[in-house]
Amino acid sequence: MRYARVGRSVGGLAAKLAGERYLGMEIDRNVHAQDLRAALGGLKGPLMKVAQILSTIPEALPKEYAQELSQLQADAPAMGWAFVKRRMMTELGPGWQKQFASFEREASAAASLGQVHRATGHDGADLAVKLQYPDMSSAVEADLRQLKLIFSIYRRYDSSIDTSNIHTEIGDRLREELDYRLEARHMRLYQEMLSGEDGVHVPTVVPDLSTDRLLTMSWLDGQRLMTFAEAPQEVRNAIAQNMFRAWYVPFYYYGVIHGDPHLGNYTVRDDQTINLLDYGCIRTFQPKFVQGVIDLYCALRDGDEALAVHAYESWGFGGLTKEVIETLNLWAAFVYAPLLEDRARRIQEFGDDGVYGKDVAEKVHRQLKERGGVTPPREFVFMDRAAIGLGGVFLHLKSEINWYRMFHDLIEGFDVDSMARRQKQAFGEAQVPLP
Repeated sequence: MRYARVGRSVGGLAAKLAGERYLGMEIDRNVHAQDLRAALGGLKGPLMKVAQILSTIPEALPKEYAQELSQLQADAPAMGWAFVKRRMMTELGPGWQKQFASFEREASAAASLGQVHRATGHDGADLAVKLQYPDMSSAVEADLRQLKLIFSIYRRYDSSIDTSNIHTEIGDRLREELDYRLEARHMRLYQEMLSGEDGVHVPTVVPDLSTDRLLTMSWLDGQRLMTFAEAPQEVRNAIAQNMFRAWYVPFYYYGVIHGDPHLGNYTVRDDQTINLLDYGCIRTFQPKFVQGVIDLYCALRDGDEALAVHAYESWGFGGLTKEVIETLNLWAAFVYAPLLEDRARRIQEFGDDGVYGKDVAEKVHRQLKERGGVTPPREFVFMDRAAIGLGGVFLHLKSEINWYRMFHDLIEGFDVDSMARRQKQAFGEAQVPLP
């Protein structure tokens, strides 16, 4: 029964969109999108996580569906205690409870792929124990097949965005999220990359209490970001600055991006520093990709069309006509706008009804549809997602800081060879494979 409701919704979406396109029928997409969200929300599994991802990738789905899917919550019903005991025994053996001084029966958080319990080590340390739900590998593969169906339906309706690379990228990242030993190595990588950042805190892995499907780490106390939504301006600005550094120091120094800026993946301490909690969705780039990001910035700043083309091509965009480049530059100009002005400002200073980038994304989508469409390279998917996700955070905070200076502090003296050396050292120490 897991896919019964989703199957009906997806089948209905196929029929109704086909009728809208080929028979001139009108459908109420808002109502239909609400039905699809209700079906997906009932699953509380990998497909829910896919839906959350899709809602943050501009124009991967029609806007009505993206808006509804963005409302899916990270919290899911937790497994009961009897179920937890069986799962913990599978991971740590029959005497697993003796390996903790205490272990809370009720989960402190539950999400699409697993849940977290608070515990105490025999040394008195507070611990977070992340336990994966059973048989998630099969569930992920089944959900990815459902996603391919959804994409194929949308592709027939609207060919402006070729979603093939998006599907491949989402699939690879989801499969990685199931490997908790890889997540543990990512955590050690972030400790290395952010060792000089006092405004960001990374948990410490407890290897003896971790397996492929169980990850035990130090517990980090903090509050949800929206707790600070009405805090004084200087508090909100400090949080935004720490968030910016938490995401972009790893990217511009090491070519690594945290691909899931979901509100449940970090908390804020009373001193406005950030706890970065989840390391399942990490994307690594070759230094030349990061150089392309900087090249596009310089191209927009200087009006250098040839450099813009070079940047897009270095990312993997192909078949770029002059018209498509002009359209892509509309989106780039929006994303880079705060970095081009040497003044304190909000991340977005116009329109969009409180949704970061919505108006611009719709305009870009219309123009791409008119101009033959585009295939986003897979490397672009989570980079764009992080930018939009963080933009939404800064929008909620109403933070007013000098993004230009923060950006320039990071890229000053950037050199591809130097980044390659930093990558090699940091990745070697964390035992993470280079891209």
